[in-house]
Amino acid sequence: MTENAQVNASYWLQTAPGGEPRPALAENLEVDVAVIGAGVAGLSAAWELGRAGRRVAVLEAGRVAAGVTGHTSAKLTALHTLIYDRLRRTRGPEGARLYARSQSEAAERAAEIVADLGIDCDWETRDAYTYVRDPGRVDELRAEADAAREAGLPASFVTETGLPFPVAGAVRVTGQAQFHPRKYLLALAEDLEAHGGLIFEGTPVHGLDEGTPCRVSTGTGATVTARDVVVATHYPVFDRALLFARLSPRRELVVAGNVEADRDVDGMFITPEDNTRSVRTAPPAGAGADPGRRLLVVTGEHFTPGTGDTRERFARLSAWAREHFPGVDLTHAWATQDIDPSDTVPMVGPLHPGARHTYVATGFGGWGLSGGMMAGRLLTALITGEECAWAGLYDPRRLRTAVREAPALLRAQAEVAGHFVGDRLRPVPPVDALPPGEGAVVRAGGDRLAVYRDEAGALHALSARCTHLGCLVAFNAAERAWECPCHGSRFDTDGKVIEGPATKPLKRRDI
Repeated sequence: MTENAQVNASYWLQTAPGGEPRPALAENLEVDVAVIGAGVAGLSAAWELGRAGRRVAVLEAGRVAAGVTGHTSAKLTALHTLIYDRLRRTRGPEGARLYARSQSEAAERAAEIVADLGIDCDWETRDAYTYVRDPGRVDELRAEADAAREAGLPASFVTETGLPFPVAGAVRVTGQAQFHPRKYLLALAEDLEAHGGLIFEGTPVHGLDEGTPCRVSTGTGATVTARDVVVATHYPVFDRALLFARLSPRRELVVAGNVEADRDVDGMFITPEDNTRSVRTAPPAGAGADPGRRLLVVTGEHFTPGTGDTRERFARLSAWAREHFPGVDLTHAWATQDIDPSDTVPMVGPLHPGARHTYVATGFGGWGLSGGMMAGRLLTALITGEECAWAGLYDPRRLRTAVREAPALLRAQAEVAGHFVGDRLRPVPPVDALPPGEGAVVRAGGDRLAVYRDEAGALHALSARCTHLGCLVAFNAAERAWECPCHGSRFDTDGKVIEGPATKPLKRRDI
């Protein structure tokens, strides 16, 4: 890990803390639309719906834009690594064009909002690149550039970039953007409230009755009645169409630090090689920021939650950053979580085949900024009865791709089954072997317990069964959290839910 960086210290959260928390929902409420989740998808949908004349209430379990959106790499682009050649083959040229158009128009909409509201969010126009260093993958890049260009993007194949090392080839798409996501979304939330929208923090949702109207029950005891409900919790907290079988959680690490401004890479870069490496810079933020320096943001080392040594992964990512950017002063280290759909395309639309007034937005596959903004516009069109050309592409009920996605779906479910059964057969360490600051699943009284020993030596024991579907959690020592490898739920060392789809804490146990 980095010597100076503090894990979980997201740069975006640190430089835009967001002020005092908003109050939790304290009494029953009736609105036109209830939006569950205040990340980029939920807030974008709420804002667009508010502008369309709907009275909206946003219910957020934590703080606004402090979850996945607060830990992103903050690139707003329609170039999503290597997707267009695959879309051309699996969805046809028209499907690839609709994907490119929907993602591009989402970014354009964000630029309009930034200008109209005068949002100071460090907005910069930059070119986006997908690169490889292996000459054996150049044909793959050429095919991607051709497919992206055919889909309508300003794409080309190049061999020269602003990176401090040579590449074998790259796809370049011009005129993309990068920005400070939390500054943008906090401004969006304030504008939503200024126009009559309601936002409640510290309000987890526990139940959904799809009646006429719908009713949403919350952890505060209050209920929201609404004609329409949007589930925008990243991983859906309600699964009424077996979406869990088609979604796979993935964590990814980020390190960031200062470099001289003249070492700016002048673009946003990503490679599928080396277990993913994403590189960009950002202008310095906050009081006393040095205009002669830029913030280097390096992302990579993706893995399934609850598997492997996260500290070792942080060390590898930090070493890569220092090797390619000598002298970088790494000051921040954090992790984010993505949800990959089994058939590449996000799921945005009706929650299940029988749904009439409930909607979902999920499966953005690491591209949640453009995807979430696209979802906001698409969901607004569906709720207000407008036509949207790409509604069919993103429809969660899609069946035509079932055969194509079957192998990926089966692999994902085999991995889940392997954890559900295999994790129960693994040997467990004795409690006495746990050093301070570490955690492990142990056996006690015939049960599996998740036990953490704090720095003072005290033990914190919890049920090791995830409250979502019962898989055993594992300890992430770098972030000091319990993680479920099956569907990505995360809990702190006292059992509190950090990230869903679980909505209930791990039960406390005596040891």
